[in-house]
Amino acid sequence: MPRILVVDDEADVRTMISIVLRIHRFEIVEAASGTAALKAFDDLSFDVAIVDVFLDGINGFDLITMMRERVSDLAVVAISGMATLDFVSQSPELANVVCLQKPFRPNDLMVAIQAARQAVWQSTAAVVSQKAWPAEPKRTPRRTGT
Repeated sequence: MPRILVVDDEADVRTMISIVLRIHRFEIVEAASGTAALKAFDDLSFDVAIVDVFLDGINGFDLITMMRERVSDLAVVAISGMATLDFVSQSPELANVVCLQKPFRPNDLMVAIQAARQAVWQSTAAVVSQKAWPAEPKRTPRRTGT
């Protein structure tokens, strides 16, 4: 059963997300802060992290960066009540983070999780395929008899 870390400082939001995910047969671990999330992240492995961008203390972007330093292929959904999350795509350390604006419908959450997992899978596959193929051999000009 896939395990998801849900990080939000609002208990109602965590509860709503957790209910939706449990219905879809995910194991859920909730964290009310970045510090609590890092503790859970050190203790357990996760398939996906859903992280509120605006947290007290460690903000969501720093938290995502710290988690990705430990597990580079972690699928992440960043959530926020702010109108725009466009600046996420401009930050290399937040590559492949799927953004979702609050409030969202349960189906939107499930689509975002799938998109985050797919984005990580595609980037991992691209890296693996680049490593799997040897570099093009250097070709030396063929000498013809003169």
